[in-house]
Amino acid sequence: MAQRDYVNKKRAPKKTTPSKRPFPVAALVAAVVLVSAGIYGLYFITTNSDVKASQQKVAKEQTKAPKPKPKKPDFIEEIENANIEVEVTEQEQKGPYYMQCASLRNRDDAEALKAQIAFKTGLIADVDRTEGKNGVWYRVKIEPFATKRLAESANNQIKRARISRCRIYLMPK
Repeated sequence: MAQRDYVNKKRAPKKTTPSKRPFPVAALVAAVVLVSAGIYGLYFITTNSDVKASQQKVAKEQTKAPKPKPKKPDFIEEIENANIEVEVTEQEQKGPYYMQCASLRNRDDAEALKAQIAFKTGLIADVDRTEGKNGVWYRVKIEPFATKRLAESANNQIKRARISRCRIYLMPK
């Protein structure tokens, strides 16, 4: 079988026949007729409408007699002039609060958490050494807060800084 050279083979030029289409006269005529019919329809509607007559009727009705304003109900005056007495009792403040953020075995870890709280939130924490049944623990505490609301606000600051979850406790007296 003979070898064929497909790489260097030249293609035969394509024969293109220019196809000339006639200008679409029918489509052009149909488009002109539709556009002119639409324009004439709009003109007919605006010149033969009864809008002007209806506007004149509305103007005559408005000039006749203004409608009387409605009378204010009696109960509104009673509400405005009423005296309401409310007893307000002061809530007893339970006392100062503190927040404990962690209890760690290693003092260096506790100091690192204390520094993290100070840098990210601006709150000042303390590290307390506590001896218990399980050995020595270092508690990271933030204190004191006059109200629980202030303590919760500080706790939300710590949560937003993604440090740790702190618990709020009432200080013993």
